[in-house]
Amino acid sequence: MNVLDMRGVRKSFGAVEVLKGIDLTVNKGEVVSVIGPSGSGKSTLLRCATLLESMDDGELYYMGECAARSENGQSVYSRNVNAFRRYFSLVFQSFNLFPHFTVLKNVIDAPVNVQKRNKEEVRAEAMKLLDKMGLAEKADAYPCQLSGGQQQRASIVRALAMKPEMLFFDEPTSALDPELTGEVLKVIKQLADEKMTMVVVTHEMAFARAVSDRVIFIDGGVIVEQGRPDELFGNAGNERTRRFLSNYNR
Repeated sequence: MNVLDMRGVRKSFGAVEVLKGIDLTVNKGEVVSVIGPSGSGKSTLLRCATLLESMDDGELYYMGECAARSENGQSVYSRNVNAFRRYFSLVFQSFNLFPHFTVLKNVIDAPVNVQKRNKEEVRAEAMKLLDKMGLAEKADAYPCQLSGGQQQRASIVRALAMKPEMLFFDEPTSALDPELTGEVLKVIKQLADEKMTMVVVTHEMAFARAVSDRVIFIDGGVIVEQGRPDELFGNAGNERTRRFLSNYNR
């Protein structure tokens, strides 16, 4: 089943058209990496998919349900659009943890107060997730007491605690040094091995090559090329893709 389906997505900011008719389907259990130069539209695509930005035109489906559809050249959103947020969680590059909450409270706050789940049940699940991510002893710590890698792992736990169908990552390692980057990428690879559906916007080409089922190269607001990692990295068919990848040591 398709977890996510985006059709003909367009988005402009003023006179600048950032997305120019994007079609993207993500299947259950699939890991899709989105790569491309800065300003190519990667983060805007993610923000449209996660309802943080409204599409100017196009259609958006989660689990076969329509969140937005095209009518007369614009997107009309479902009146119950917030219900679609239950299908996904988003991990930000800047962590976005609440500084005045402990790690544990950061994790359990939304499941308890937004999803209205049983607090003790959520707490027990959260502690299992924190233990899995090597953060059990940090449950009562505050974000300022954690390293960048620990903060990002805590934000991944917070996302998983919502029990989403899929996870979105917006350049999850861009704020980290190389050692901490490896720490976070290891966690994402573990999730990939467990068949978590994920879309990862990343500049980490080695990671995209090793972990993804499919890699999408975006430039100028369009999908220039996509395919299996061995296809894209080993024998890209588009000259623009080859030029972009040549800038990375592989």
